[in-house]
Amino acid sequence: MIGRLNHIALAVPDLSSATALYRDTLGAKVSAPIDQPDHGVTVVFVELPNTKIELLYPLGEKSPIANFLERNPGGGIHHVCYEVEDILAARDKLKAEGARVLGDGNPKIGAHGLPVLFLHPKDFLGTLVEIEEVAKAA
Repeated sequence: MIGRLNHIALAVPDLSSATALYRDTLGAKVSAPIDQPDHGVTVVFVELPNTKIELLYPLGEKSPIANFLERNPGGGIHHVCYEVEDILAARDKLKAEGARVLGDGNPKIGAHGLPVLFLHPKDFLGTLVEIEEVAKAA
């Protein structure tokens, strides 16, 4: 059911320093910061040949990343994202297998402009999992 690893998201306490680390120290191509008010984050995308790293920084007081950083002040892995071909079929199969879908269970548009859902970390070895529907070819 799952496809390729789309990205690994890291919550960071200092977006400028994290961006510089990936750009200057590791030599990666990084995007400009992008505010995602619907998700309460500012995102920088780090492009790698085989996947992406998503640097997440809190945007606003109700940011879920702020809560994560309170518990993990140095930052850390927030979630992993896998691609699926049909997000509704994936959701239904996962729920039938006992996985818990966070929120109201309906896909939202994620930072990449595609439908996403999050799965409870207690059902996936302590890891918050995001599934993202791959863009369909026209």
